[in-house]
Amino acid sequence: MIDYPRHDKDGWHRWVPSWRLVSGLCIAFFGCLVGAAGLAYAMVSVPVIDESATAQNNVYYWADDSRMVATGGERNRQSVNLSQIPKAMRNAVISQENKTFYDDSGVDPKGIARAVFNMAKGGDTQGGSTITQQYVKNAMLNDQSQTISRKVKEIFVSIKVGAEEPKDKILEGYLNSAYYGRGAYGIQAAARAYFNVDAVDLNPGQCAFLSAVLKGATYYDPAGSISIDPAATPDANSARAKSQMQDTLDKMVEYGHLSQADRAKYTELPKVQNPQSNAQLGGQIGYLVRLAKSSVVRSGVVSEQQLEKGGYSIYTTFDKKKVDELEKSVQKVYKEKIDPKKRPETDTHVQFGGASIDTETGAIKAIYGGEDATKHFTNNADVTGAQVGSTFKPFVLAAAMKWGVRDPDLGEVQAQDERTVVSPKSLYSGKNNLKINNYDGSIWENEKGEQWRQENDGKDDVGDPPDYKIDLREAMRESVNSAFVQLGMDVGLDKVKESAVDAGLLEDSLAGSGYPSFSIGVSDPSAIRMAGAYATFADSGKQREPYSVTKVSNKDGTIYTHKVETKQAYTAKVADNVTDVLKTVVEKGTGSNAQLPGREVAGKTGTTDGNKSAWFVGYTPQLSTAVSMFRYPDDESIKNRTFLEMYGTGGEKKIHGASFPSTIWQDYMSDAVKGMKAEKFPKPEPIGEVINDAPSPTPTPSPSETEEETTPSPTPSPSRTETTPSPSPSDTCGVFEWNCDDGENGGNDTTGNENGGQGNSPSPSTSPSETGEEDDSRGNQNGGLISGPNG
Repeated sequence: MIDYPRHDKDGWHRWVPSWRLVSGLCIAFFGCLVGAAGLAYAMVSVPVIDESATAQNNVYYWADDSRMVATGGERNRQSVNLSQIPKAMRNAVISQENKTFYDDSGVDPKGIARAVFNMAKGGDTQGGSTITQQYVKNAMLNDQSQTISRKVKEIFVSIKVGAEEPKDKILEGYLNSAYYGRGAYGIQAAARAYFNVDAVDLNPGQCAFLSAVLKGATYYDPAGSISIDPAATPDANSARAKSQMQDTLDKMVEYGHLSQADRAKYTELPKVQNPQSNAQLGGQIGYLVRLAKSSVVRSGVVSEQQLEKGGYSIYTTFDKKKVDELEKSVQKVYKEKIDPKKRPETDTHVQFGGASIDTETGAIKAIYGGEDATKHFTNNADVTGAQVGSTFKPFVLAAAMKWGVRDPDLGEVQAQDERTVVSPKSLYSGKNNLKINNYDGSIWENEKGEQWRQENDGKDDVGDPPDYKIDLREAMRESVNSAFVQLGMDVGLDKVKESAVDAGLLEDSLAGSGYPSFSIGVSDPSAIRMAGAYATFADSGKQREPYSVTKVSNKDGTIYTHKVETKQAYTAKVADNVTDVLKTVVEKGTGSNAQLPGREVAGKTGTTDGNKSAWFVGYTPQLSTAVSMFRYPDDESIKNRTFLEMYGTGGEKKIHGASFPSTIWQDYMSDAVKGMKAEKFPKPEPIGEVINDAPSPTPTPSPSETEEETTPSPTPSPSRTETTPSPSPSDTCGVFEWNCDDGENGGNDTTGNENGGQGNSPSPSTSPSETGEEDDSRGNQNGGLISGPNG
């Protein structure tokens, strides 16, 4: 039957197949393929979308495995007939996703080839799907695995659907099953979720917007999804949605689905209502659920769409008692100190955020996200845009102890390798209006030749005249700006940034490190990340990612378990010395309000210029907690919203990190650590060399220093306040007037302004990473270089 090897040939010719054999094998091979394809086609059935719409609860559990809340239950979906779906919506989707929809077979060969190619490279198999394929994919929601077998099955089902189902029915099914974000499946639910209208009443602009959201609500919902991706801020999402919407409208005109006159009516994003929350997700529960949900999605174990379908048990790290205690501590300050009716000009729009983390694991034990998750949507424990001020200074000190300052006698390249590790006894100038130098002693100048002068709080010179030298421990205790700005320059701002990232801050939450102000907190990390980064100091330099979910299970069992991964961000010697310095801040410095009787506490206060935000971040050996305070309007109807000043808020002359934030911290931590052993921090080993040595290694504050005025504690702190105010008009010389006499220059503080060091005022969920500019930390020429945080 098969003449091979060939009997009538000799030598190597016997092994060359005849043309008859080759032809026969090819015919047989292709015949088998056709037969297999025919069998596969016959075996698959046309899906019924309603059969895939059954949804279950997702059950969230507290850290003790008790039930927190069940959410989901009924999918937010209501099918409507095609006649109730505006033609503009149909045309928007067709124009943007599949312009040949009414003519194609239901599959896109190029898209399929691209998916196979991506799979071969190790990528996913998505891409290039037609509306028919998307409809089939929605109907096959129970199997969303990105595998060749599932893709092949999807192709055959799509071919069968394209051949047997009317196109209008396919389009109706797709628009009724697609996920639009906000838990909304189908066009009717989406119309209600975003615009509170029925689908039939959507206008072309709203339709074009919803077609944009179909690309992925995480990145196109104007409300933002920063808990899933810091890049998905409200501003960034709005810009993406607007761009996609305008592109869709242009294509609708191009393909004859919309007149140019009608298109001209929709040049801006339609007004979108805030996401509506389930009533049972009120208080802090909604923030906790959203944080846990985003953690599960980021893990990659399930998609957001699969999670919306339900059927998962999600076990969290949240300690119910600590969550309640943190909320109670914040509400106590609201009730006793914040009175919008009495002081409408100063006490409106006051917000707090907070996070508490286990120092040994990174587990998030508690957060305070806002007054109520059903009323205030943004989670204040996450990114808000509020600068951290002087709570950033410990990362500068850690960098000086980890890498050291550069040798001023060496060139920039060689100096990177020739460094001197710094002792906390090292001396730096506490002089007000200090002219900042590069590491080699040359005067720092920007690209325009403008110099930098650093102002201290109250325009005070700190230390003994005439040189005003002060050691770094005292500089941290008194929160002296000039000392840490110059220290950051000597170490190198690139190393300061690396130090902060090593500790656990996200790089895209940090301002650019091209300007001296970087060292004193023009960045805006979240409360969760700040608490996590300080936990690195608490556990002798061991860094762990903050996490909120321990495991996820479904009907098949456990599908995800969190594994704590530890890296040594700093040596124990470095971290323990930083902790020892921060203990001084609490024992007899700006953070004295945070003392816990019988326990060792380390921490740092932070306040920004213009009194726009205030922080306290502190820790015991077992628990690290960050508390932020700021004023920011929730009302989206207010144009050009920005952070508001807190002068007079709560009846205080000025808000500092040493006031309400440290009061909340102390009140919460007093309860949170009950039952925990009163452990001590490790005794630090001596580290580094004393640089800039002088006869007076322990200077005392100058007589002009003031006592903390805004501390709500009955016992006032002996320390200085730590904010850097803006200069007064009476200053004789500006920050860039370097020809003025150095001893008399009335220079200005230069640590960034209300613009967050990024050139313009950020919204509460704006991430610095959106600008992508290295020099953003300077703010603008009339802002960041002239006024800024601090303390």
